[in-house]
Amino acid sequence: MYLLICFAFLFKAGHALYPSNSDVIDLTERNFDELVTKSDSLWIVEFYAPWCGHCQQFVPEYAKAAKALKGIVKVGGVDADQHKGLAARFSVQGFPTVKIFDKKSSPTDYQGARQARAIVDQALETLKSKAYTQLTGKPSSGGSGGKTKGNPADVIELTDANFDKLVLNSEDIWLVEFYAPWCGHCKNLAPHWADAATQLKGKVKLGALDATVHQRKASEYNVRGYPSIKYFAGGKKDSSSAEDYSGGRTASDIVAFALEKHAENVPAPELVQVTSTSVVKSACEEHPLCIVAVLPHILDCQSECRNNYIKMLTSLGEKFKKKLWGWVWSEAGAQPDLEAALDIGGFGYPALAVLNAKKMKYSILRGSFSESGISEFLRDLSFGRGTTAPVKGAKLPDINSIDPWDGKDGELPPEEDIDLSDVELDDIKQDL
Repeated sequence: MYLLICFAFLFKAGHALYPSNSDVIDLTERNFDELVTKSDSLWIVEFYAPWCGHCQQFVPEYAKAAKALKGIVKVGGVDADQHKGLAARFSVQGFPTVKIFDKKSSPTDYQGARQARAIVDQALETLKSKAYTQLTGKPSSGGSGGKTKGNPADVIELTDANFDKLVLNSEDIWLVEFYAPWCGHCKNLAPHWADAATQLKGKVKLGALDATVHQRKASEYNVRGYPSIKYFAGGKKDSSSAEDYSGGRTASDIVAFALEKHAENVPAPELVQVTSTSVVKSACEEHPLCIVAVLPHILDCQSECRNNYIKMLTSLGEKFKKKLWGWVWSEAGAQPDLEAALDIGGFGYPALAVLNAKKMKYSILRGSFSESGISEFLRDLSFGRGTTAPVKGAKLPDINSIDPWDGKDGELPPEEDIDLSDVELDDIKQDL
């Protein structure tokens, strides 16, 4: 009998993922309602199975999040093997499942990355949203439950038959979801996947393969749980090219990851002279931001001088290429409406401004027109620092169609020869 008791104790202890001194609170069917659903505190709860490899890998990050949130947000864990009733009650269909109990009867699935910082960020965002709701009586637009607006048609349906042709034999970057129709996590991911596919259209392709129907491909890529997401880099590839995606599962997480990969595969942006409306539309309307440099007139800064500026701006384009910005330059005075719209020219030339064509706002460089000065200015903007102003007229300015610079030095117009032989000196004196 003693041996049986010891064996039972060891069996239970061996299956506990979080020790008794952990900041992750052990939740059971006996204490769950008292601690969680009847509490005013915000709770984050992980439903796990002790045998689950992903759960075991998640332990250190979840424990770090619990320690960071101590006294702010309650963090708990449920052994779903021991407490199957709780798992069924909250529709847990895979492990680990993390739920945010902002609404006690219908908690929100946590879809972010399985990292301590991401969990803390989401917890604080939800806490802020909850406080805002209590303050105003109106639901906040932030938090964890925002609606997505993607088009499911932008997700490409993959099968055993078309997978190699569409994915492996293409030069495109792909993210592929292997799913099961009955999988709850897959259903939660679906609107985010569609939203990301819509946002990434033309840059990164998103596909989905029903692994319960197309089992050959699921087996080839060693899919053991749903949803599984694989990343395929651009260029030539084969079945060994697949990499596991382990990022967050919200549309913004997926888009951020994909754009980072896309930026790694794109060349540095071309610095284009503003010679027509189409140049400005391409650089500014088709990119998140566009950098507009106005260089001195060719008579004030000859070809060597101008080429040094162009070389510097091209180098900065390479440095910031992952931002996917557009880069253009103009000669002082060649595009007066563009200069007026961005308030360029008041401080002399060269000058530089950054334009957000979607918001019709701009920010102008007030510091040094140098590689370090511009780099610091752009870095501050990318972190949300700096001041902006509305574009005058709230639309892209009119652009003059001009010939591109021929790369040569500027020349003064020839002076006219004036024949003074017929001019009477008395007439000149009188004019004076």
